[in-house]
Amino acid sequence: MMFDLNLKKFLALSMSFCRERALKRKLKVLRHQQDGIGKSSMDSDKRKDAITTENLPQNSSISETKDYDSAKGNYKGRIDKATSEIAANLYEGTLEENESKKKLKKKKRKIEQQIGKEEELVDETNCSAVDDDMKEVKSSSDVDTKNEEKVLAGSSTSALMLSQSILSDKSFSSLAGIVSEQTLKAIGDMGFETMTEIQAQTIPSLLEGRDVMGAAKTGSGKTLAFLVPAVELLYKLRFLPRNGTGCIVISPTRELSMQTYGVLIELLKYHSITHGLVIGGANRKIEATKLSTGICILVATPGRLLDHLRNTTEFTYKNLQCLIIDEADRILEIGFELEMQQIIRLLPKQRQTMLFSATQTSKIEDLAKLALKKEPLFVGIASNVQQATVQGLRQGYAVCPIENRFSLLYTFLRKNKKKKVMVFFSSCASVKYHSDLLNYIEVPVASIHGKQKQQKRTSTFFSFIKAQAGTLLCTDVAARGLDIPKVDWIVQYDPPDDPTDYIHRVGRTARGEGGQGNALLILQPSELKFLYYLKQAKIPVLEYECSWDKVANVQKQLEKLLKSNVYLFKSAIEAFKGYVRAYDSHQLKDIFNVATLDLQAVAKSFGFESPPFVDLGIGGLKVRSRKSRADMVVKRHH
Repeated sequence: MMFDLNLKKFLALSMSFCRERALKRKLKVLRHQQDGIGKSSMDSDKRKDAITTENLPQNSSISETKDYDSAKGNYKGRIDKATSEIAANLYEGTLEENESKKKLKKKKRKIEQQIGKEEELVDETNCSAVDDDMKEVKSSSDVDTKNEEKVLAGSSTSALMLSQSILSDKSFSSLAGIVSEQTLKAIGDMGFETMTEIQAQTIPSLLEGRDVMGAAKTGSGKTLAFLVPAVELLYKLRFLPRNGTGCIVISPTRELSMQTYGVLIELLKYHSITHGLVIGGANRKIEATKLSTGICILVATPGRLLDHLRNTTEFTYKNLQCLIIDEADRILEIGFELEMQQIIRLLPKQRQTMLFSATQTSKIEDLAKLALKKEPLFVGIASNVQQATVQGLRQGYAVCPIENRFSLLYTFLRKNKKKKVMVFFSSCASVKYHSDLLNYIEVPVASIHGKQKQQKRTSTFFSFIKAQAGTLLCTDVAARGLDIPKVDWIVQYDPPDDPTDYIHRVGRTARGEGGQGNALLILQPSELKFLYYLKQAKIPVLEYECSWDKVANVQKQLEKLLKSNVYLFKSAIEAFKGYVRAYDSHQLKDIFNVATLDLQAVAKSFGFESPPFVDLGIGGLKVRSRKSRADMVVKRHH
């Protein structure tokens, strides 16, 4: 018997040792696969193939920005204070279910620490001036850009800024007597004294019980404009958890829902009104349990809300007093039209409704007719229509041959490593590939895209919100409504679908009163006609002229790296396909025409010497390369 026990122990230890050895070998190939921010470690042989240039000396230091540092009290933003509570509400059950996975990840990290690391220092001397590399060229309106820089960088607000101010002449204190002391005290704690135009226009009417259909520029204070009346409505009705849910806020994405929920938590600081969040990707069972106990104000995404309305029997919504639909145009764009119609039909008819949309389309009008039962009040910022974007935003474009795009991006990010940067791509696969690649060559970046697990998206989202510096690669999932503080640069690596998408992307910077930021749009020579559409949409864009002699030429090193790394090679193929398919889906076919796209040059921008053989699934379109080239690479790795 003792022999059998010892044998079992020996076999168990042997299998554990073998698994550890196998995991260690696998980590050598997959180490760079890890998402998020962190230095990639490479062995000495692989480092010889990492991106360097002859002009980059081998003994300079590299920025230690792999872990974003939290802002220390400087940001009074709405998300920071609510992060811990949101995380606890969202992932309590999910973390329990994934305990075994966490143990495995912990074991991987332990093994990873045992694997030797050799640091190869990369110089940034040639990256020293994207500010110099991109010398601004005067626009057709002969703007004195040097004076403009002084105006935007000045500590005092210019007369031009004041004329375009989003603030009204009304203070929140003027609402005393019609808004509770608890709410006004919470608003004061959030650091707000003066109402914005959209708040001054909507809050009084909403407090009177009117339905509202509103539109406002990004960063104009819309969230408080609809949350304050909702909180006051339930407070005055003395709405209790036993009455069920009294207010529902519907947002298009998980991230925007969490952000709105963070603002709600702060606004309810001195109230005893219960609140909750239900979104796709979170633990449904825990959500259902909380709904059954009574959530007075609920923030939700459309799909998960409809699921609970249909299937959570103890979810009481018959006493609903208020429905808020935020970013209605975005909700419809991402395919929730039928869900919204069903949600509205399931909810009680006697309610107050608030609908906010940045654009007005026939679908929005149909949704408004269905949702707004009373004669609605139409509100929006009465702006001087000289430009569609905020005044503090300095916008420019750079003309770049597509095969040189990555070199430009690499140089730009190295230069701006101490700034807060968001880079937009057209596909999830492209975000994933460039995140893997940049982290592998020690340019620390984080990433958010629609195919990530919700836990990963949430942690990355909050980390970037708190960060004082860093780079986030993302798709348009991050382009609508999110309030990310102090973003210095918005880089559109892949062009937007139309001017509306452009506005929402650049709206992540220069937010709020006096906000300032920069935006860079990278265009191929064949895409310059897009500037005409921007001009028609009253979007002022200047030209940045690139000094190509100061842009690090990393093309050969990139191609060499892809040949030697099977994971990056496969990831690049998926990114290449994703880019071409996204290009084919552009609405402006007169500019973004996949039939005229130089696929050889596109392939080079992803690190291929020649296009890989792939079936793009676009009308039978296939890309063929010289057989020996692609096949030899694949065979070498198998």
